[in-house]
Amino acid sequence: MPNKTTLNEKLELLIDGVWRQGSTGVTEDVINPATEEVIGILPHASTEDMDEALDAAEKAFIEWRNTSAWKRGDILKEAAKILRDRADHVAELLTLEQGKTLPESKGEVIRSVETIEWFAEEGKRAYGRIIPGRDNHSRNMMVTEPVGVVLSLTPWNFPIITPVRKMAAALAAGCTVIAKPSEETPATGIALARAFTDAGLPAGALNVVFGVPDTVSRHFIDSGRIRKLSFTGSIPVGKHLAALAAQHMIRCTFELGGHSPVLVFEDADVEDAAKQLAGFKFRNAGQVCISPTRFYVQDSVHDQFSKIFIDYAKSLNVGNGMDKDVQMGPLANSRRLDAMDEFVQDARDHGATIATGGKRMGNKGYFYEPTVMTEVPEEARIMNDEPFGPLAPIVRFSNIDDVIEQANRLPYGLASYSFTGSSKTAARVADALETGMVGINSVNVSLPETPFGGVKESGYGHECAIEGLEVYLNHKFITQVGT
Repeated sequence: MPNKTTLNEKLELLIDGVWRQGSTGVTEDVINPATEEVIGILPHASTEDMDEALDAAEKAFIEWRNTSAWKRGDILKEAAKILRDRADHVAELLTLEQGKTLPESKGEVIRSVETIEWFAEEGKRAYGRIIPGRDNHSRNMMVTEPVGVVLSLTPWNFPIITPVRKMAAALAAGCTVIAKPSEETPATGIALARAFTDAGLPAGALNVVFGVPDTVSRHFIDSGRIRKLSFTGSIPVGKHLAALAAQHMIRCTFELGGHSPVLVFEDADVEDAAKQLAGFKFRNAGQVCISPTRFYVQDSVHDQFSKIFIDYAKSLNVGNGMDKDVQMGPLANSRRLDAMDEFVQDARDHGATIATGGKRMGNKGYFYEPTVMTEVPEEARIMNDEPFGPLAPIVRFSNIDDVIEQANRLPYGLASYSFTGSSKTAARVADALETGMVGINSVNVSLPETPFGGVKESGYGHECAIEGLEVYLNHKFITQVGT
């Protein structure tokens, strides 16, 4: 497939049902991470634009909350159909501006379609309940209601599945949304929003803005008009936003960083474990919050596991995600290249062995070699800070008590993984690991119908599943005494 040099999607703001440029004329370049070419010019929203988005969302909320769950579901299902029909187009946009391979991008789009379809039906099940009264003349009820205007803030690593989890759930619940996708990957978020508007979503029910992230988030939060904030990103930014939101008692969902431990026991299917984990590690060049990050492998199978894993890393075809047969694309921006070099040098300084990789590839595009480290001490930065890149440290362990302690010692608590042939070990590890999601002999911990979220400093609240709808609902108790 020939490499395209421009985005086939007009970069605009969406405010009150109208696609338009920003009123100040301020813009920023969108860069193709595989070529470092400018592929689009993105407008920023002014203060006036953001206030108009707030006005539109509040006005639309009156209509949208009173639209039946069945009608809302019909519109969401039509949006899913439109997005499915446009999947190839959206996947190309995603690869051009983010870098991941076309098959990965297409898979992300299809999973987004499935997520919209899930919430189109789940919105019909925002159940309340009847609570028995204390006498024959009273009636007690709990009813659910949409929380109000939602602010959605999302990053560049999964530029369609992350916003769709927030948009689809909020809209299914009857909320209206102001979304700020990442300025580094705007076309994908815009294409998603077009699917919703083309499906018949009322004007103002979904608004899309771009700008300097801190300026945009502060303006909306400080307006006092946002009733729900959903953010996916780093722990420091999450803490910053939580402090701002607390000033207005805004309900929040935070899906923050991860540093997923992997426990591979000697009774596991070692070849299957190594291949599953290596494939998942280097997906999206390791820029995945639930990416397996610290590999603890029991002594007796350490060498076997490491060899298979290293061979897999060496075999990967790294290149432009638009090209056929490429298995890993570039990092998303130049900042990640610098971060990878710092992690690798720190590991070397601590005595680790760089078994393969460890440096930038070429001098054009943000490509970095799939990197595997062995004999990595716990003091090395890679064992303590989220790398968010194609770096895999492999270390030995002897007994289950020690490895569980090591796995739980960090403040992260998003995902964890374990491979074992023992149901007893599987149960013990699943109970002991302090993470919101645990994969046993599987890395598939993210589906539309299953709850996605972390504990400790990896955040709170959930996306997807029943829990993903619940966070956009208020619970109202009504008691009525007859006359």
